[in-house]
Amino acid sequence: MSPGPATRRGVLALGAGGAIALAGCARSLTGGGPVPGPRLYADDFRDGPDRWRVELERGGAVSMRDGVMEIDTEGGCTVWFREELRGPAVIRYDAVAVAEGGPHDRVSDLNCFWMATDPGAPPGTPPRPRSGAFADYDDLLAYYVGQGGNGNTTTRMRRYIGEPANRPLLPQHDLSAPEHMLRPNIRQTVSLVAAGPRIAYWRDDVRVFALDDPQPYTRGWFGVRTTASRLRISNFRVHALGTDDRPG
Repeated sequence: MSPGPATRRGVLALGAGGAIALAGCARSLTGGGPVPGPRLYADDFRDGPDRWRVELERGGAVSMRDGVMEIDTEGGCTVWFREELRGPAVIRYDAVAVAEGGPHDRVSDLNCFWMATDPGAPPGTPPRPRSGAFADYDDLLAYYVGQGGNGNTTTRMRRYIGEPANRPLLPQHDLSAPEHMLRPNIRQTVSLVAAGPRIAYWRDDVRVFALDDPQPYTRGWFGVRTTASRLRISNFRVHALGTDDRPG
């Protein structure tokens, strides 16, 4: 399928309703993160929302126009890219936690799922629609990072195992140091790696999390998520990684 964006402009939704740290990275870009291979998908958010699905818990809106996806939400919100992704791959996007005095400008929860599948959905189909409430996603199989969660006091990585009310958290994946939190109105580049057993989350040139997964999730869906905040997402890209480019 072509990596070009959709063909309709506008607002996508109005609210209703045992791991081992890896030793290093094979190569890095200037500016940080794993080196991408051929581009598989891209969206510059200039032509509308057709390539995304919004799940919005309460009031707010998700708009896609002029090069930016803006999520401005009163409650939980997950926005799913509609294409299934297959590893080895790296998902990259720029993100800003907005603090401009708006009603939801809380600077919290730059979150994401990747390689997510739904054991209750037919094979090869996206996760079933959910309400946007965080607990509704517990039964996924997925990797998840919540950067700047709980009012910008925690940054955590989890490997979802498809069990309600069970979101395993390893001690080394529960961070509270200020350098791992969000900075208001500062753009950062997120890179999500899924390269066989090597799973990683990069923030600019810093690898925040690495996981060596003996039973990796090698295909699935990507979703960006937040709770009661305003985010701006831009420059969304998915790239293949070669067999020799298995960065942590």
